[in-house]
Amino acid sequence: MRVGIIGLGDIARKAYLPVLTDREDIELVLCTRNAQTLELLQAKYRIAETAGSVEQLITAGIQAAFIHTATESHTQIAEQLITHGIHVFVDKPISYHYAECGRIAKLAEKNQVLLMVGFNRRYAPMVASLKSEADPRMVILQKNRIALPDVARRFIFDDFIHVVDTLRYLAPGEVKQVKVSPYIFEGQLYHITLQLEGDGFTCIGVMNRDSGVNEEVLEVMNPGNKWVVDGLNTTVHLANGEEKFLKFKDWDPVLYRRGFVDMTDHFLSCVREGKQPQISISDALESHRICELAVQEVERLGALTWESR
Repeated sequence: MRVGIIGLGDIARKAYLPVLTDREDIELVLCTRNAQTLELLQAKYRIAETAGSVEQLITAGIQAAFIHTATESHTQIAEQLITHGIHVFVDKPISYHYAECGRIAKLAEKNQVLLMVGFNRRYAPMVASLKSEADPRMVILQKNRIALPDVARRFIFDDFIHVVDTLRYLAPGEVKQVKVSPYIFEGQLYHITLQLEGDGFTCIGVMNRDSGVNEEVLEVMNPGNKWVVDGLNTTVHLANGEEKFLKFKDWDPVLYRRGFVDMTDHFLSCVREGKQPQISISDALESHRICELAVQEVERLGALTWESR
């Protein structure tokens, strides 16, 4: 299978190139406008073919593509690929605006190509294993950062969307109520709390980007049980007053632990076998829709709008 990688910045280098170049069942074509980066990575990974534009990549005859460019360019690139019948994997978010996300999703359905969004937590083993646990009553996820307040739309769609999607993934039923509580100072969003409620469950997401530590801690509770996942790396299961520690094997790679190995394998398998991804277009759109609701509420409460940056 011929597969393109568009955008060779930080996320592509850290998370995707190491995984994709380790596969023997695909032929990669690198694509970026930066000639120096293209030459460097072509040599490093011994990749035979490159492209300096999306148009060149399309003419190279690829069947699928991974989009790792800046968020602002996602929809334009996805539209080009989809209209040429190329299956698309795109970093979250599809767009900073929910309406644009919906337009691209409809285009993919019209052209009968796959569109999958990179929500890697769903494929991180420590998180995915909790999905099978019976009826969680409460889910709490904190994802905090050091000194990174920002305008609401970028804060929520570029970063907090992982919290939103993970809560939705672990929720045992339909979300019927959404509550948003932000802290805004001089138009910037510093921290936000999201509460998703349904029949018999509550999911709470917290992101403080004025914290003293970069951390990600997930807690899942049902009657008699509590699981605490720290940094996607370790899990503590508490039940009957006892603690059980779950951890990876020493040689399990970081990108497997963080879900990138299983996520990319799933997308490529879906392309090869002509089946729909576990993260359907409608499922991914729902996470974007909740993010849009959160942005609108935060801006209503006084945060700077995207246009007034």
